[in-house]
Amino acid sequence: MARITIIGGGVIGLSIAFECRKRGHEITVVEAQRCGGQASGAAAGMLAPYSEIEEDPDDFFRLCQRSLQLFPEWQEEVKQHSEIDFEYNESGSLYCIYHEADRLSLETKQAWQQKFHVKSKLLTAEEVREKEPELSENVVAALWCPEEAHIYAPGYVAALLQACRSLGVRVVENAGEAKLENGDVVTKNERIESDEVVLAAGAWSMYWENELGCTLPIFPIRGQICAYEAPTLNHIIFTSQGYLVAKANGSVVAGASEDIADFDTNVTMHGIGRLEKWSKKVMPVLEKMEPFHKWAGLRPATQDGFPLIGRVVEKTGIILATGHYRNGILLSPITAKIVADEIDQIPQRIEIGQFNPNRFQSIQ
Repeated sequence: MARITIIGGGVIGLSIAFECRKRGHEITVVEAQRCGGQASGAAAGMLAPYSEIEEDPDDFFRLCQRSLQLFPEWQEEVKQHSEIDFEYNESGSLYCIYHEADRLSLETKQAWQQKFHVKSKLLTAEEVREKEPELSENVVAALWCPEEAHIYAPGYVAALLQACRSLGVRVVENAGEAKLENGDVVTKNERIESDEVVLAAGAWSMYWENELGCTLPIFPIRGQICAYEAPTLNHIIFTSQGYLVAKANGSVVAGASEDIADFDTNVTMHGIGRLEKWSKKVMPVLEKMEPFHKWAGLRPATQDGFPLIGRVVEKTGIILATGHYRNGILLSPITAKIVADEIDQIPQRIEIGQFNPNRFQSIQ
């Protein structure tokens, strides 16, 4: 049994705590403010790698696909240990196009994804409207991916936190800035003896560069989202401009408008205005509606777009699990298992070399 301290109480930190505690380790989660209060709680909860990853397959696609496959069993475990039910909807998705010229891009995506046994079907305009009558008549085709899903992020994070506590994880909230001293984690109130330290602080991980003696090119991207009280949708709806997803609470969420704003989580007229303009073209019934809720979260982006998962060469006993950008919810189960396997010295069951946190050390 190892004494593991996890810095960061978002969805990644809590998932790692949950997995490691199930394996018998002594776990402490240290959160500067409150758990799930940043990017995790503000996410739309998309589990949709087939729609969101446009490029040819690489290790990142495989990572996302594997995590999606883990989710049915994973979310049931979280519900069981927390005794909290939260929305997990295997709705499938429709990636819609408005111009015949874009059909080739859907066919190309479908072709390479089929090599990875992704179930999908290219739908005609009539078939799209059969599945989603509320969509614009200007949609000419869509790629249907029935395996994609979504989750209610605030409920999921709350359940993860409760599951951790029910299993005996010690959670220290409002801990302020933490530091390392001789391998231990020191907060404003205490020193936590640690055999292993996992840094899962999202966009705030950038502030640990000097502490760890390594380059951490992580920066916050503000993602703005809004929600309508509108007729429901049966699927997640994607276009090249964003997404719409209906939640069980009766809302339709539109996202996401992204910009660089340091650590500012205020919404802007420009950001929300872009979402309103786009969403009303996709779903005409929204034309006479105004969003009842607008919010923003900070997504931890890395220089190359891939997360940092693994041990830090410069400092023993330190594992990074950060920089998941807009995929923190989706990648939470697989990241937890990768980190737990690293701690347990179990060979990794998926290729993770592309996410090596030491890959930026030659950058000046």
